[in-house]
Amino acid sequence: MYAILDIETTGGKYNEEGITEIAIYKFDGHQVVDTFISLVNPERDIQPFVVNLTGINSKMLKSAPKFYEVAKRIVEITEDCIIVAHNSQFDYRILRTEFKRLGFPFIRKTLCTVELSKQLIPDQASYSLGKLTRALGIPVSDRHRANGDAMATVKLFKILLSKDLEKQIIKDNIKLDITKRLHNTHKTIIDGLPSITGVYYIHDDKGDIIYIGKSKNIKHRINQHLTNTSSKSKKLQLLAKTVTYEATGSELIALLKESEEIKRNNPKFNRALKQTVFTHGLFSYTDNDGYIHLNIARINSEEIPITTFSNLQSAKSFIHRIVEEYRLCQKLTGISTSKNGCFDYTIKKCAGACLLEETPTEYNLRVNQLIAKNSYANQNMIIIDQGREIDEKSVIYIENGTFKGLGFYDLNHQINNTKVLESIITPMENNRDTQHIIQSYLRRNKRVKTIVL
Repeated sequence: MYAILDIETTGGKYNEEGITEIAIYKFDGHQVVDTFISLVNPERDIQPFVVNLTGINSKMLKSAPKFYEVAKRIVEITEDCIIVAHNSQFDYRILRTEFKRLGFPFIRKTLCTVELSKQLIPDQASYSLGKLTRALGIPVSDRHRANGDAMATVKLFKILLSKDLEKQIIKDNIKLDITKRLHNTHKTIIDGLPSITGVYYIHDDKGDIIYIGKSKNIKHRINQHLTNTSSKSKKLQLLAKTVTYEATGSELIALLKESEEIKRNNPKFNRALKQTVFTHGLFSYTDNDGYIHLNIARINSEEIPITTFSNLQSAKSFIHRIVEEYRLCQKLTGISTSKNGCFDYTIKKCAGACLLEETPTEYNLRVNQLIAKNSYANQNMIIIDQGREIDEKSVIYIENGTFKGLGFYDLNHQINNTKVLESIITPMENNRDTQHIIQSYLRRNKRVKTIVL
């Protein structure tokens, strides 16, 4: 659990500042579960430059509660939480100073979004909250007021959680309250999970990730893990102490994150999933008459396939479907081995490329349309799919045929501006696994929107 906060102060000498406004959002890693926002009477003068910056003046604070009146609420909402702030060293010092004046030792673990941003969003011109949120396309209202800045930090932290492919933030959070979680039964673990699409992480008693998976229904999938009677499941059940998850909304995002995070985290129970997820590919060559032939073959290291398949059967199904859809020749797609015309030619479904009656130019036009639709080689494009919330979308970025990464957005300018797009996406490795995942998902899901840049 996280307490994401922002504090406005009077300014002044070091450790003599007072709080004028505080906003705290209690965040469970997915959504805000509690909020506390209040002006605070600092019982001291506010520096003129601070008044100009925040708009908060002494007159506004006359009837505001003093710090001792809000202290209990602050303790309650931050209890068992990691304090998250943009430059947390400052906010945490101010809070501890105020509590010290009351004779109360206020101790919490902290996390700084400035430092996290430098690690997870490198090469930014500035890491100030204003410039960083602008670079990421995050809308900010009430800048330099506690509520506006705290909510902007919540949105920034959600992006950072998504970009943390090593899951270090989650693992540190788990380790903080692992003693509580050790008492979890399998039933309480399952009861605490949602029935949503996403990636899940099974942790041991040290907080380490021992299994990563994806599901369109996380609760149902974890229930299967914890009730299955196979030997592997029983071993997993003995070590599983808690489960965390990341909502993705889109199954495609979940598949890509699962693939990348298994490679990065190397969980002990993910051995089988580390193997290549495809076996066959669609290949092409041009014959002496100028016709493009398509054929299915096993994946090899020497040829680059147009698209890939999990097994031979799905490859054959694909070939039969595209022959029908694009009116291709059965001989030129490997379905027919007839020495004469193919069967479809006899029923007038093939225009006669197998007998040189249709010109290579006419026939190849349809083949190239098929290739362009099922391969993103040399293309600059984005793939738009469902997001984690109703007003959000997920985006996958492909540059010059290379998968660059994925992210989430809720405003169109975040994807219309290439610089902003590159900032919001989580960079990922481009490999045959990711190409297979993307291509096979697009084949199965026609409603997914693609935009050529």
